[in-house]
Amino acid sequence: MIEDIKKDAAARMDKSIAALRLELTKLRTGRAHTSLLDHVMVDYYGTPTPLKQVSNVNVEDSRTLTVSPWEKSMVQAIEKAILTSDLGLNPATAGTIIRVPFPPLTEERRKDMIKVVRHEAEGGRVAIRNIRRDALSSLKELLKGKMIGEDEERRAHDEIQTITDKHIAVIDETLAAKESELLEI
Repeated sequence: MIEDIKKDAAARMDKSIAALRLELTKLRTGRAHTSLLDHVMVDYYGTPTPLKQVSNVNVEDSRTLTVSPWEKSMVQAIEKAILTSDLGLNPATAGTIIRVPFPPLTEERRKDMIKVVRHEAEGGRVAIRNIRRDALSSLKELLKGKMIGEDEERRAHDEIQTITDKHIAVIDETLAAKESELLEI
């Protein structure tokens, strides 16, 4: 039972870290990479569809992405979807290829992005602490039900805290890496 609680907590903490990393990839760092357009939805014959399902997205150079729609009729819809996304990008169409240039980030914008990154990281830490709290309350219930002894509960409590500390450290490393990436000119 204790092992199940620990495994469940560790798995949920891993998912929280994965969610944080996914959120951080959406934040622009001034360098073009295809995952920046992953959350852009295109109106595909009346159905909102992810951009990567209606086109091919490639990196042309460090500041430009190219989007090649699979259907010529989708060029306008894709261009509109990128323009109206929250990324602040201005796509340029050349025939059937859409080029998406990334303007360099200003110092003020970089500092704003760092604030956002720190806020996201704190949200990840809070999620991990909540998972720890749930695991510890499950241990308390086992103790109250006399299914485990106090020594076992104390040992499991320490092990869950160790798991929590490891996951918090991973979040801190991820945050540091993203901050240094944002400050890179």
